[in-house]
Amino acid sequence: MKPIRLISGFLTVGVWTLLSRILGFVRDILIAGYLGTGPVAQAFLVAFSLPNMFRRFFAEGAFNMAFVPMFSKKLQDTENAGADAKTFAQDAFMGLAFVLAIFTALGVIFMPALVLMMASGFKGDERFDLAVEYGRLAFPYILFISLAALVSGVLNATGRFAAAAAAPVLLNLIFICTLIWAATLDNTTIVDLGSNVTFMTREAYIGSSLAWAVPLAGLAQLALVWWAARRAGFTFRLRMPRLTPDLRKLAVIAAPAMLAGGVMQINLLVGRQVASFYDGAIAWLSYADRLYQLPLGVVAIALGVVLLPDLSRRLAAGDLDGGRDAFNRAAELALALTIPAAVALIVIAQDLVSVLFQRGAFDSDDAAATALAVMVYGAGLPAFVLQKAMQPLYFARGDTKRPFYYAAVAMVANAGIAIGLSMYIGYIAAALATTLAGWVMVWLLWRGSRTMGDAAQFDARFKTRFWRIMLASMLMGALLWNTVLLVGPALGMDTIRYGALAFVVIVGMAGYFLIGRLVGAFRVSEFKAAMRRG
Repeated sequence: MKPIRLISGFLTVGVWTLLSRILGFVRDILIAGYLGTGPVAQAFLVAFSLPNMFRRFFAEGAFNMAFVPMFSKKLQDTENAGADAKTFAQDAFMGLAFVLAIFTALGVIFMPALVLMMASGFKGDERFDLAVEYGRLAFPYILFISLAALVSGVLNATGRFAAAAAAPVLLNLIFICTLIWAATLDNTTIVDLGSNVTFMTREAYIGSSLAWAVPLAGLAQLALVWWAARRAGFTFRLRMPRLTPDLRKLAVIAAPAMLAGGVMQINLLVGRQVASFYDGAIAWLSYADRLYQLPLGVVAIALGVVLLPDLSRRLAAGDLDGGRDAFNRAAELALALTIPAAVALIVIAQDLVSVLFQRGAFDSDDAAATALAVMVYGAGLPAFVLQKAMQPLYFARGDTKRPFYYAAVAMVANAGIAIGLSMYIGYIAAALATTLAGWVMVWLLWRGSRTMGDAAQFDARFKTRFWRIMLASMLMGALLWNTVLLVGPALGMDTIRYGALAFVVIVGMAGYFLIGRLVGAFRVSEFKAAMRRG
């Protein structure tokens, strides 16, 4: 198999992820406009968070971190031409399907407990009943999306990134179509259930329709990557699962990674719990999360997807120098894109939120509260990306225990900050805790990587470029600030505010790349050369 082209693979995943995040923006803009931060919006956001939380626990966050290195090593075995890899993938697929089918059934049965675990502040009001109803409809998503993540791992390990990266686009397209269709109904909808007639507000009907759309989107994503894998020679069939020696080994390796994933999801639970006691806060944090997830998703997800299999193959082949160069160049590129994004989220947060979300049921108070959360999350954006760059150093070596220990420390920090400060600064304590815990995790990962030798260290070029990227980003921030002052009135006019915001963003991007080249933060020619070399 030809070696993966690290930079070109990064760009392939990044472009598709960017499209998915843009459509996600459209989705959340529509949700904010139709539902605002009311009970239906909060209930749906919590219900949708439940399968997504466990998805990161079971699928791409933990299981795949153990599965991809093992699968990549089997692909390196040329004696059986990958036959063993195909068998291993099929066994892992059915094993995961069996476990998740049981887990999904239990989740639907015990949904009230899951909602209380996520948002106990809902207890005693209409948000709780709605969240339970929506959660039961949406929870089967965990089965479909986790299997899709495993199949995507197979595709990524073989250097086929497009289908797996495009799959999330389907989710947002289905959501957008559902929202537009459901929102065309009258304020009071009549649902005929046999001899019973149920009256439902338009908001409740939109929430119910969105909950039904969640498992449908998961099934569509699974179908896409299954078809792509079949074309690549990997056919996944339904049959009885079997516990093979390879699966036992996978479970041993995956268990600490799953525990680490579980610890990280506890951070999410703590934040949701704190927010659930403040009316509207879950929606504010969710919409803020969408803004900072745009650059995070485009860069960090692409980085993790491409870097892990590449590092696994290089280390298996004994190419320590190549592994170190791949790690440094990927981290360098990631920070060159995310540090300026973090600065922009801090400098123009209010303008971004007001232009993108403030309409309909989403008012100026909601915009101000969301903007504050965006600024806090923005300060943690580089940390979240560096985690994606540094964790493969451990997982590619089969070391899943230390990331778990580090995640446990970060969890304690997150809980202490979120709960301890919430009585003083309210809902924003949840966002602040997420950011600070992210930086704690980065520091621990960096300190632990020092025992891995030169292959896991930042090289001289990275250290030089890092400070130049910081300088270019700060200067870009000043440019953005002055540009907003220049076009400020236009950002508040309904007819031209989108154009004004686009102008501000374009000025910031152009200014950053010009300043970056002048101060030597990066060179476009290097990226082109890397793509030519593969």
